[in-house]
Amino acid sequence: MPTANLRNEAVEKVIRRSQEDLGSLRIFNPDHPDRAVVAAGAPWFMALFGRDSLLASFMSLLLDPSLAKGTLLTLADYQGTKVEAASEEEPGRILHEVRLGATAELALGGSGVYYGTVDATPLFVVVLAELSRWGLDDAAMRQLLPAADRAIRWMEEYGDRDGDGFIEYQRKTEKGLRNQGWKDSVDGINFADGTLAEPPIALCEVQGYAYAAYIGRALLATAIGDPQTADICVAKASRLKQAFNDQFWLADRGYFAIALDKDKKPVDALASNMAHCLWAGIIDDDKAGQVAGHLMSPEMFTGWGIRTLASSMGAYNPASYHNGSVWPHDTAIAAAGLMRHGFVDEARKVAYSLLEAADHFDGRLPELFCGLDRSKYPEPVPYPASCSPQAWASAAPVHLIRTLLRFDPGLPWNEVWLAPTLPPHNTRFHFDNVPFSGDGRLSIHIDGASVSVSGLPKHIRLRQEPRPPLSELLNLGGEGKERMGNSTTTGGGSR
Repeated sequence: MPTANLRNEAVEKVIRRSQEDLGSLRIFNPDHPDRAVVAAGAPWFMALFGRDSLLASFMSLLLDPSLAKGTLLTLADYQGTKVEAASEEEPGRILHEVRLGATAELALGGSGVYYGTVDATPLFVVVLAELSRWGLDDAAMRQLLPAADRAIRWMEEYGDRDGDGFIEYQRKTEKGLRNQGWKDSVDGINFADGTLAEPPIALCEVQGYAYAAYIGRALLATAIGDPQTADICVAKASRLKQAFNDQFWLADRGYFAIALDKDKKPVDALASNMAHCLWAGIIDDDKAGQVAGHLMSPEMFTGWGIRTLASSMGAYNPASYHNGSVWPHDTAIAAAGLMRHGFVDEARKVAYSLLEAADHFDGRLPELFCGLDRSKYPEPVPYPASCSPQAWASAAPVHLIRTLLRFDPGLPWNEVWLAPTLPPHNTRFHFDNVPFSGDGRLSIHIDGASVSVSGLPKHIRLRQEPRPPLSELLNLGGEGKERMGNSTTTGGGSR
């Protein structure tokens, strides 16, 4: 899929490197040697992390869905059962990190397992629902579905600490993380003027994950013939979406607040977090164009990727950990969010820029790199002490390929959607041994405008078009209900 600065050979090198690195980051529990999970990163985080492992396994489904299955089953084994301040454990909560053996004391809770993360629990449900569309055996589904329901109860009973409908976080121990989203550095959540937000904090992307979790649980319910649960979950998703667009939207700025602080005041920094909301589907269509415009603005798009914090913000520093650097997984999620809302040109531009950055890093994207503008720095500038390999970063190119292909399995409907957005000329793309439906394997072949898939079971239909919103596929209907998927938008991109 060449661009002016990107060769087919370079893309192949990046994908092969991602495959090798994800393989090297696998770790196994001796009690369950059949379960592979992906560690967060080397050398400092060779352990199971809830958020990191869930997102990395989600983003690498095109290579190996067994990572998602192993991660879900392992996290379910450690799911919280009691309230304990030191480890921040709560019933139904999915852990932040688990370190066993000689590294147990390195865990933040001091006991080997620490639960202080706000987003791993809804993401658990999101990944389970996604895996069900790729093919998950009945035994694993029976084991994981109760864990998903416990996760949703945590979202409502412990995550929503004040009953306002949003999930917030506030640490219970001084040894815990002050910020408990993916931007978990002390200064990671701040106002436009640089002032730090005070907890309890409700992050915008976490509300998006919660929305996607409700929709995912509705999908799972529909698949097993439980329309009552599906309707309940869709109604909850609808209410959350409306409240989110009402309270997080900054109409005078044209973007979403990164969070609500302890006083429910919108934290008005222009940050990449809202791109996760595009990806999750919680953003109203009439606001998506402005969000896309900000993500692609010179303040946020460097030419190599999307900055975590816009250069116009008070806390901006291109060499900071979370306040202006570029994280490959964050940029890959932004590309997927742009694509699902119909901003095809923008999504392609972001995807190609990150793949070009990977080429400069000899095929391996690091955990993060500095958010310096490409027009002034012709090569991406490394960030000191970045993990390499790192799970998110290794999975990012795989997710970019899926985004560019618009590849969406839908086993519950016996269909697969494939609508490539690769350049129509001089493009040859061949992806073999794509895991599908248990032990099945697909081969995807694209030669210019010609697209073919081999290995599909006879009962599976190939649809060469973007996947419709899940509401249509689930036949849920209803005003304000699920808008997830490639929803129709006006302006901002080509289809």
